[in-house]
Amino acid sequence: MALALIPTPPKTLPTSIPSTSTCSVPAPFPSCHHLLFLVKDCKTMTQLKQIHAQTLKTSSPSSSTLSYHTLFLYSRILRFSTLHDLHYASRLFNAIQNPNSFIFNTLIRAYASSSHHKSHSLLLYHRMLSQSIVSPDKYTFPFVLKACAFLFAISEGMQIHARILKLGFGSDAHVNNSLIHFYATCGYLDIARKVFDEMPQRTVVSWNVVIDGYVCWGEFETALGLFKEMVGKSFEPDKFTMQSVVSACAGLGALSLGLWSHVYVLRKFSREVADDVLMNNSLLDMYCKCGSLCVACQLFEKMPKRDVTSWNAMILGFAIHGCVDKALDALDRMCTVECLRPNSITFVGVLSAFNHRGLVREGRMYFDLMVSKYKIQPRIEHYGCLVDLLARAGFIEEALDVVSEMPMKPDVVIWRSLLDACCRKNGGIEVSELVARRIFELDEGEGMSSGAYVLMSRVYASANRWEDVGLVRRLMGERGIRKEPGCSSIEIDGFVHEFVAGDTSHVHSKEIYEALGEIEERIALMGYRPELSQAPLVAELNGEKENSLRLHSERLAIAFGLLNARPGAPIRILKNLRVCDDCHTVTKLISSVFGVEIIVRDRTRFHRFKDGLCSCMDYW
Repeated sequence: MALALIPTPPKTLPTSIPSTSTCSVPAPFPSCHHLLFLVKDCKTMTQLKQIHAQTLKTSSPSSSTLSYHTLFLYSRILRFSTLHDLHYASRLFNAIQNPNSFIFNTLIRAYASSSHHKSHSLLLYHRMLSQSIVSPDKYTFPFVLKACAFLFAISEGMQIHARILKLGFGSDAHVNNSLIHFYATCGYLDIARKVFDEMPQRTVVSWNVVIDGYVCWGEFETALGLFKEMVGKSFEPDKFTMQSVVSACAGLGALSLGLWSHVYVLRKFSREVADDVLMNNSLLDMYCKCGSLCVACQLFEKMPKRDVTSWNAMILGFAIHGCVDKALDALDRMCTVECLRPNSITFVGVLSAFNHRGLVREGRMYFDLMVSKYKIQPRIEHYGCLVDLLARAGFIEEALDVVSEMPMKPDVVIWRSLLDACCRKNGGIEVSELVARRIFELDEGEGMSSGAYVLMSRVYASANRWEDVGLVRRLMGERGIRKEPGCSSIEIDGFVHEFVAGDTSHVHSKEIYEALGEIEERIALMGYRPELSQAPLVAELNGEKENSLRLHSERLAIAFGLLNARPGAPIRILKNLRVCDDCHTVTKLISSVFGVEIIVRDRTRFHRFKDGLCSCMDYW
């Protein structure tokens, strides 16, 4: 009601404010209320400060209403301002004798939206509580929880959650959405889901936040399940929903659902999606990770707007498919045609491409180029690519030198890649034991995994040191460590079917094993003999090595695909582990004998099997 009393500013108001240091203000100068209208047209902080100076001249010191509005208008630009401007706003805030909750919320929001000073939001919130004059309201908590999520301040966030319930805001949808985002960001998906399930009223944003939380932590099936539930309850997905769904499809390799999502986006948001770089980047990533590189290239070339992330998605896509030349061509076009500067992620893609082809000389050259030409300081991901490239190519001593000279402490991933290379390239027991010790030391703080134990078992077995093999197995048993089971999935008609090694739980297990028997008979006629060194050690000790190989999860998935895939359509498999040598050989033979294209995405890359050959050229 008070705003209705403010007179409408004249149409002839000046569009810019002259500097007070150059000339006097022409009379009559706009009133304080008129100045507030001018703020809306400000483009720079300098203009805004000139208006603020004029308000101080024309208002009385006790004009709290003016300070109230001025601080609010400052907040509209503070997100893009510098630390100096945030400090200026803070000084303005401190000059107000009795700030109300709106003024507190304005500055809390400004700090929560800043790049480097989100912790100030929590300090200001604490000040708000300690003064006991102003109580937080439902607009306070989303900003503070946003800062907690960024800072992973789980303890502080839980205390804020308790105060939310105490003040009676537990049923507010906006506050609950912020709580879900906070818990999901910090990895507490169970609590985030509990908040979501107990919400009396949900909005599309509520669904978006919880779905995206599961996607960010790799719980893709749960995310897609929630999406289906959302649609079933008559909530209409928006672009943010579909972006999360597309990311979940990428994680699962679910191309059919990814295609459906793309069609839905085109139909629902046809006018907007063409210029929506974020959505198109998600689609690019999905097609690359689902093995449909041709569609990704078509989409990329038709994009009217592309940013560095778009180019990175394609470079990484070419890399995981082993297309080194195309990855380098994309890098060249990115720099010379579109004049974009590559970033650290760009070079992760480029170095990965060299790694998947074993191009050591090129890898060394581009690693140096990244530092010397583009002034990008190598991160642990870049060192990881270089170490893996050198070690897998047999340059284990050089890889160890790189590790010793790294400016940061090597993580467990780098040591595991070294141990894997020692196992494959017969790097020697002493070196393998040294690397394994480093892994065990790191694993003690991160949670024991089976990878290093399995690799050391193979190193000892290859040297016929069976007592050491038994010792490793005994240690695994004592520490409760089990080998990670192989798991493969295949999507047929929109449904994802999962198989583990030796799986008999599938409803069509009988038909699958019959098909598997036929496969074995036909590839045996082609001269196939199993590579028994790829069988697990337990099978070795029990004399069941050959039988264990035939039960690897990808073979069950391929057999199911041969039975159910549409004629002429490629069989697409997603595997959680690296493909073993024997399964690689078998899959090449199946592609030749049955005349089918098989696309396998394992832990590190894509393998495209066709006519008895693989796109990796037997290097992976």
